[in-house]
Amino acid sequence: MTMSTKTPNDRRRFLLSIARGIGLSAMGALVWSAYVGEVKAAPLVLRPPGALDEAEFIKNCIKCGLCVEACPYDTLILARPGDNLPIGTPFFTPRFVPCYMCTDIPCVPVCPSGALNEPSVSSYVKSKAVLDINKSRMGLAVVDESSCIAVWGIQCDACYRACPLLGEAITIETSKNERTGKHAFLKPVVHADVCTGCGMCEHACVTEIAAIHIFPRALAMGKVGDHYIKGWDKKDEKRLEGASIEVTKTKISERSAIDSLNDEGGL
Repeated sequence: MTMSTKTPNDRRRFLLSIARGIGLSAMGALVWSAYVGEVKAAPLVLRPPGALDEAEFIKNCIKCGLCVEACPYDTLILARPGDNLPIGTPFFTPRFVPCYMCTDIPCVPVCPSGALNEPSVSSYVKSKAVLDINKSRMGLAVVDESSCIAVWGIQCDACYRACPLLGEAITIETSKNERTGKHAFLKPVVHADVCTGCGMCEHACVTEIAAIHIFPRALAMGKVGDHYIKGWDKKDEKRLEGASIEVTKTKISERSAIDSLNDEGGL
């Protein structure tokens, strides 16, 4: 007959080890759930030049950090736990450090996964692809007129002067200040077809909280759709090529417009 050699201390250690294991498992589950939550929480994040649409970017980015290392201005940073962004992905905050529009765009060619798409920031010269930072669309500047001192009538053109595409991405719209009768309003106007979303305007804004912000283009821009065409713009009229005519018939359309208008039935 054999007798158990286990002591109460052994049993206590065994129970403690089980408790620790359960505790670590629970902690791991909490950390993982937080991670999953952060992976999906990035509606306002600004990505480097050439980034794919957000959903595709998240799928393709391998979180290697090579773009961050390549940036000479420390504009790009990797998201950390607590940033409420997909952890390990690159982003920038223009109010602190904007994109300085490097002509050689060093952050893009080093991307090994295609999350930063080089062709999207390239122009073709004699059939040869050449990097062109002006083609980047990191976001779009939006002016909050209620807090823009230039719209108030106080002379300011800080955002206009800071823009690397001077006189193109942001122009100044002047109008007479009827309140004083001798001054002019210098209202900044952002042109979505030129703005790269670099954020230099937001960085330069003189107000306590910037009156001009960079937002992802998907959130900042509307969409006209196919029902409206600029009849005075030949380029826009090309959207009509191949379009088909669809006639909607209703009961009222069975009669002529004049008959319908002259119908006093029910009056």
